[in-house]
Amino acid sequence: MGSHRRPGLFARLAARFFRPPTLLDDYDRARNLIAAIDRGGIPLNAAKVNAIARNLGLEVSTKAPPERTVERIRQALSRAPSHEK
Repeated sequence: MGSHRRPGLFARLAARFFRPPTLLDDYDRARNLIAAIDRGGIPLNAAKVNAIARNLGLEVSTKAPPERTVERIRQALSRAPSHEK
């Protein structure tokens, strides 16, 4: 039979702060990127921006400026009404 004792402090903290991260789908990642840029952020890692675009099905050159890729991601999100939230 199990103990009725509550878990210790470390176990409670670990359960609260060290949860496995929730996995986002490609459209959620793209929406988060666009939301961060709209709040005033700038994409520092062009490779991540390109990876998000490729996951949406866009063909992206490694030499394309991130600003152009972000615009293409915006267009792709606007064309995907089934993934709107």
